[in-house]
Amino acid sequence: MSVTDEAIDKIKSMIVSGTLKPGERLPREADLAADLGVSRNSLREAVRALSLVRILDVRQGDGTYVSSLAPDSLLDAVSFLLELHQDDSVLEIFGVRRILEPGATALAARFMTDEDIQKLNDILLEQYDGTIEDLVEHDLRFHAAIAVGSGNTLLASLLESISQPTVRARIWRGLTEENAFERTLAEHRGIVEAIAQRDPKLAEARSLSHICGVEEWLRRANA
Repeated sequence: MSVTDEAIDKIKSMIVSGTLKPGERLPREADLAADLGVSRNSLREAVRALSLVRILDVRQGDGTYVSSLAPDSLLDAVSFLLELHQDDSVLEIFGVRRILEPGATALAARFMTDEDIQKLNDILLEQYDGTIEDLVEHDLRFHAAIAVGSGNTLLASLLESISQPTVRARIWRGLTEENAFERTLAEHRGIVEAIAQRDPKLAEARSLSHICGVEEWLRRANA
């Protein structure tokens, strides 16, 4: 269990036990992190995850509150989590990505022009605000550019068609896995370096490692 998952469980336990009640404001971040025995960064990630599923309500400039926990307000969030944790098709889609995308990346190392590679670097160099939405948008654009760069339009089309169904899994990973943002960008940089070196085998290996990491996380989440 990651530190963020541990923080999530502890906050949920406080709510279930009545220590935190519906509509009640959470203690100051520093105090709550100390009480839970986690870092402030891990606490922030836990709060972001719980706000996504509407257990917590983050009010800008006012603090974080336990939501009303009304059934209707939680229904969409429950559906989201059931889709993520019980639908094996998401794992199957990642399995298809694991087969197709490393090959596309190897082709990109052969066929991408210098201009195409510069566009990949431009994606890496863009300024990000650190939100999960920003990370997912970056991830989608990055992988789409490599698929197109493979020079195989059918392969690029196949990868695009299976990309959108994985968005929710990517969002949940970004919210609950420690340092997901930094790890994703670092792995993307490694892939671009291999493509720029015109090394198909290295590009394929780094792409495979990148996708397997996400797939492994998803299997743990589904366990």
